[in-house]
Parts: sequence; structure tokens; C-alpha cells
Amino acid sequence: MSAKSIHKPEYQALLELLIEVRDKAGLKQSELAALLERSQSYISDVERGGRRLDLLQLREYCQACDQDLVGFVKRFEKMLVDGGPRSTGRTSR
Repeated sequence: MSAKSIHKPEYQALLELLIEVRDKAGLKQSELAALLERSQSYISDVERGGRRLDLLQLREYCQACDQDLVGFVKRFEKMLVDGGPRSTGRTSR
């Protein structure tokens, strides 16, 4: 039986990219949370992998960070092709 997707390196790459997109937009977790009408702990849970996003939620996250969904997916795919997560140890801000 294969590992759950949240334990795969690809999922860690996704989490890194979510944080990178938010950081690049110059947003703190609390600021992104306000834009999404969510709590800061919700954003923290998402970025730590404790809460998964469906496609519509991912789209909203991207839009709030001024990133289009297609561009995000392209960056994610490139990240995987280039070797997966960078594993900087940073998981939130």
C-alpha cells in the first residue's frame, strides 16, 4: 500500500509553493486569512499540511495572493520536475 499523499515529497513541494506564493505577495498569514475571510489558524493549518484545500479553495488562495491558478500549477509541475521540495525547514510565517 502506498503512503498517503500528505506524506509524499510532492505534497511537501505543494506546501512550500503555497508559502512562497503568499510570501511573494507580501502577505502575512493573518492578512491572507482576512482576504479569504478565514482565521489565521486556518492558513497555518493549510500551510503545515494539517488541512487540505479543494480546487476551489486553492483557486481562492491563489487569487488572494495575486497568482492565477494555471500559473500556480505550472510552477508546481516545474518544481516537481526540478527535483521536488527544497526542504528549507520553513513551513509558515
